[in-house]
Amino acid sequence: MNTNYYDKIFETVHYIQSKIDKVPEIAMVLGSGLGELTERVNNPIVMDYKDIVNFPQSTIKGHKGQLVIGEYCDKQVLMMNGRFHYYEGYSMKDIAFPIYVMKFLGVKKLIITNSCGAINPEIQPGDLVLIDDFISLVSDNPLFGINDDRLGPRFVDMTQPYSQEIKDKFHSAAKSLNINLREGVYGFFQGPYYETRAEIRAFGQMGCDLIGMSSVPETIAANHCGLEVAAISCVTNMATGLQDKKHSHEHVVEVANRVSKTLILLIEKMISL
Repeated sequence: MNTNYYDKIFETVHYIQSKIDKVPEIAMVLGSGLGELTERVNNPIVMDYKDIVNFPQSTIKGHKGQLVIGEYCDKQVLMMNGRFHYYEGYSMKDIAFPIYVMKFLGVKKLIITNSCGAINPEIQPGDLVLIDDFISLVSDNPLFGINDDRLGPRFVDMTQPYSQEIKDKFHSAAKSLNINLREGVYGFFQGPYYETRAEIRAFGQMGCDLIGMSSVPETIAANHCGLEVAAISCVTNMATGLQDKKHSHEHVVEVANRVSKTLILLIEKMISL
């Protein structure tokens, strides 16, 4: 990471600070189908990504491409309605960029959501799964290259990439709402093609319960800069070879939209604890 990257982060931080008067304490990266969450923010300040200095642009259907900042469940929050993927052609540092911006805005906790496929047959479409750990199947990551110590240390411990405190709150919230919340290991796949049957067999043998194309670069960046982070997956399909029908993004969005109401209730309850 070079000085120019650091300077760009702070240009973006200063731009956003000029638009808000309160510091967000919780940030959320919203996956497919979760845009409805932003409609529940009180007194929202909405910024299109295209208008934010140095910000990447979301190109995926179902990702609106807006930053929404305001009050939610009596907390000051920042929501990314639309994320960036490695398969869109962005570098890992591009994907990590908003996470560092969050850190220097004053955010303390980050909640990442995504839609994914299930490899573990005990996990089914419609399930919500807290990510306990991940296996990156992509050789690149946001920390590759020269480190900038102002962002975080050269070598980052990943013994526990996800905050146990936030995970415990999610489980307490799920119990009170009678929601079956599982935990699993997320496999990060580059995409954009859906995995082959042979790849899924291999990933399952490696220990992946879930497979998806996002969330891990953001997790690594959050650990690098000292943000507490949790990630939760909405399972939209069984992985390749474990279901009869072929994959489609339209199906992913349709299932995510259906399950999103349960996930929204869970997030709201967790934040209020």
